[in-house]
Amino acid sequence: MNELSILCSGNPYPWPWGYGSSYVLRVGEERLMFDCGPAATDKLVKMGMMPYDVDHLFFTHHHFDHDVDYPCFLLTRWDSGSGKDNLLHVYGPKLTEQLTERILDENTGAFAHDWIARINHPLSLGAYTSRGGVLPRKPPVVDARDVGPGLVAASADWEVVSAPAVHVEPWLDSLAYRVNTSSGSVVFTGDTGPCESVTTLAEGADVLVISCLGRQEDIEGTPEGVYMCGTTNAAKMAAAAGVKKLVLVHNALIARHGKMELSIADVAKEFDGEIIFGEEMLAVKL
Repeated sequence: MNELSILCSGNPYPWPWGYGSSYVLRVGEERLMFDCGPAATDKLVKMGMMPYDVDHLFFTHHHFDHDVDYPCFLLTRWDSGSGKDNLLHVYGPKLTEQLTERILDENTGAFAHDWIARINHPLSLGAYTSRGGVLPRKPPVVDARDVGPGLVAASADWEVVSAPAVHVEPWLDSLAYRVNTSSGSVVFTGDTGPCESVTTLAEGADVLVISCLGRQEDIEGTPEGVYMCGTTNAAKMAAAAGVKKLVLVHNALIARHGKMELSIADVAKEFDGEIIFGEEMLAVKL
């Protein structure tokens, strides 16, 4: 496990300094992507990666600020891969399979017109072969699965397990994920409120990447204080789980100087490990 790339670390509102959620964890030579929010594909490339470098994508839940760039990611990965990309595996709570079908299905997919034209027209076929593609050009294929708590996926170098998170149920299901490797473990909470299931999932983890909507005093007594974490609750979950390093994300409301420093101080009162404020386009060595 080498590096965490924070592509997007905002919320649904398009702040200039943060918009949506998306993260890439490099484990050896593999890259695991968590959520695919606004402009994630563009930011991925700007951080030195290509979509076809990612073979596994995990969704925490299906709010648009976590999945709206999914069509762009799928089509860009397929097109730029020029037939040499590996099969993409996509995991997430209920609606993951449906969303994928609604994007790519030959008969009902919202973007089927694009890939159908590209596998048939001489212009697109010429571009494809010029990048090393071999005809005939094949349609995009994605292995998308709705998953629940438990073991989600594994390879020789890592395994991903999940647990329920508390956010906007019953309208949308939410999951947190833990990546276990021989060199350490990283937990991605998604947009959870304080809950025992995510704290238990994170027990003893090396790194906890946690949504931190705002200062606790600003959201206390509101729905945000129940169904999402603020500074104090994020810190308390990290302390209870005994994690070593805390990365604060989904933090656009506190991502300006003044509130940022106050927020870090709030967290430090409850958590004595390393604290990283997760700015967009930040690479964190692990």
